[in-house]
Amino acid sequence: MIETIIVTGGAGYVGSHTIIELLLNTQYNVVSIDNFSNSNHTVFERIEAITQKKVKNYNIDLCNKQLTEKVFEEFINPIGIIHFAAFKAVGESVANPLNYYHNNINSLISILEMAKKFNISNFIFSSSSAVYGNINTLPVSENTSLAQAESPYAHTKQIGEDIITNFINNHRNIKSILLRYFNPVGAHLSGLIGEDSKDKPNNLVPIITKVAIGDLPPLTVYGNDYDTRDGTCIRDYIHVSDVATAHINAFEYCKNSMKDKNVDVFNLGTGHGVSVLEVIIAFEKVYQNKLSYYIGDRRKGDVVSVYANNDKAKKLLNWQPKLTVDDMMSSAWKWEQNLKLHNNKYELLKKSN
Repeated sequence: MIETIIVTGGAGYVGSHTIIELLLNTQYNVVSIDNFSNSNHTVFERIEAITQKKVKNYNIDLCNKQLTEKVFEEFINPIGIIHFAAFKAVGESVANPLNYYHNNINSLISILEMAKKFNISNFIFSSSSAVYGNINTLPVSENTSLAQAESPYAHTKQIGEDIITNFINNHRNIKSILLRYFNPVGAHLSGLIGEDSKDKPNNLVPIITKVAIGDLPPLTVYGNDYDTRDGTCIRDYIHVSDVATAHINAFEYCKNSMKDKNVDVFNLGTGHGVSVLEVIIAFEKVYQNKLSYYIGDRRKGDVVSVYANNDKAKKLLNWQPKLTVDDMMSSAWKWEQNLKLHNNKYELLKKSN
């Protein structure tokens, strides 16, 4: 019997790339749950174009426990859950904190209740480097103490990790891995799928590509007076496909190799930081032009500098990030151009009808 993995937030950015890796590199049956609150249903057409496989998606809100339970009742003991579904924009979380606490925490509680009820023994949680807050010692290891969260989004991830740990301490038949990834960027190397939010993009690289394509005004660099090498914030940018691969490795480790503990934590990053201005320069090499941007004020909720120590993931998950900053920028730009072409064709089709 083919084992089933349920991926929540499967139409999202990291979720969709993880589904691609699952379909191409494993034998699992993959099922998605995503209500398209900030994603597009065409994601599954793009996944099929890349993998030649269809994915069934259930369009429900995970906060609705009754509907969620109906989905799980359709499967015979799924082998695991990879939980991505969450709101994730720092600025939006500052402006609408209750929305973030309601969605991110209640959906997690709902899905953990499904794991308990349906005896699902492997649970992978999409956490974030944001849980570390503003820290003084770099690089960040899994043993680094968590500081005060800089945003409600980050706080929901801290709370989520605590909920999972406390839950599993009382349900020892379930194992979980918490993946604290840093800044996923780029797109699938085919250029057929990438980050495609319904809302105005909140993250640096998709903003850069939309400025370059002409869909957004000049980029605002939020502050150039930080204590960094060029005054702009530093992040550990990692290609989204490398992050996706890490989820597969983490799932296999959780399923087959976790012997001494039921919850473990791993950083997913390249191990070095890149500043905002350095990202812009890297993109300009691909773009072969100057990007339009200006320096603005600092943005509330931003961490100054953070990058990973990824030794633990390398050793235990047998995982190594392979794609470079140049790969990140070139794939993101290829995706943006393909997306623009697709949207233009769609607009022409609407007008002709």
